[in-house]
Amino acid sequence: MTTVTAKDIEVAAGVLAKVATKTPLQKSERLSEEVGRPVYLKREDLQICRSFKARGAYVRMAAMDEDERAAGVVCASAGNHAQGVAYACAHLGIQGTIFLPASTPRQKRKRIATIGGKWVEPVIVAGDFDEANRVAGEAAKDGGKVYVHPYDDPYTIAGQGSIAVDLDSQLPEDTDMILIPVGGGGLIAGMATWLKAHRPGIRIVGVESAGAASMKAALEAGNPVSLDRVDSFVDGTAVGRAGDLTYQVVRDLVDDIVVVPEGAVCTEMLDLYHSEGVIAEPAGALASAAARNFLPQIPNGSVVCLVSGGNNDLSRYAEVTERSGRYEGLRHYFLVTFNQEPGALRSFLNDVLSEGEDIIYFQYTKKNNRDTGPALVGIELPDPTDIKGLRRRMAASPLQVQEIDPSSQIFKILV
Repeated sequence: MTTVTAKDIEVAAGVLAKVATKTPLQKSERLSEEVGRPVYLKREDLQICRSFKARGAYVRMAAMDEDERAAGVVCASAGNHAQGVAYACAHLGIQGTIFLPASTPRQKRKRIATIGGKWVEPVIVAGDFDEANRVAGEAAKDGGKVYVHPYDDPYTIAGQGSIAVDLDSQLPEDTDMILIPVGGGGLIAGMATWLKAHRPGIRIVGVESAGAASMKAALEAGNPVSLDRVDSFVDGTAVGRAGDLTYQVVRDLVDDIVVVPEGAVCTEMLDLYHSEGVIAEPAGALASAAARNFLPQIPNGSVVCLVSGGNNDLSRYAEVTERSGRYEGLRHYFLVTFNQEPGALRSFLNDVLSEGEDIIYFQYTKKNNRDTGPALVGIELPDPTDIKGLRRRMAASPLQVQEIDPSSQIFKILV
């Protein structure tokens, strides 16, 4: 198979019928109120391996002949595709080697080993996904093994597209738009192929993170291009170059691509957890983050957001909270030079800070002399507009204060 058709996706859905879970479509009252239209969450975070990726991996490996199965498989993944391959290896009895970029969260590494058991060998590669992908490709060629691509393979695309077959019986009649996370493009390519054949009136919008917008770059360039830099925070979609096959489908069938800042993703991760009880990984919160503030146009009917995965390491929530606070304008950092005398800090608390403003970080840096000492001070505000009053009070105080830009190198060194 070299191309993907709606029929191929229906066949893939049949292959997955006794394996994959038909995940629920749930209305979000919070998002519906914010958007002004009914908003629904397609909960692929409740899929086997807690991600849609198991669909494509299983369909690809189920299509292998006996000789290919005997030789085994290799793959590269930031985590979820690896879990899908591990699941397929264990259930189909195929030996697999899985190459993971060094940034793969520890929780995902452990899950891969647990799911695959004796059938998989995880290998950590120094570098990002694209480097892991390169190493995996070489290993497949040298060892005569089948390379299970995470997105740019017709069988994988068909497997991911089976979500659309599930959705067909779940979608509200007035569905106007479906928001789909985009990494390499396998998920949106598969879903778009089926939906445009069976539900052509629904607008399909891809959502990328600002630090890894490879599909947007491909569409602008007229072909897939390699990004100079990839921010791996949204690790499930941190792909530096869109797929060749997937690019063609997205170019022809997808209505729009929007790009969402990582900070907005963090805010949505927290709100999903607090309001809906959904533990989404960063990529899993991309679509619903876009629904809040980044829709390409106002929807005429219901909106569906795909929650693509829930394999999130809880130890990352401190970083998620930090990024969200900075994005929302609630957290700010300053270098404050205090006189080394009793009461200097108390004066700062009484005269500069206002009610509800909290110090969330305080660390003395290197002292210049015995009379003064600079400290890095992080302050959280109850409302982002309060920063104006805080800056005025700082300017009026006798203290030397320098606000630190979160995008600056000094911020990255100090915080």
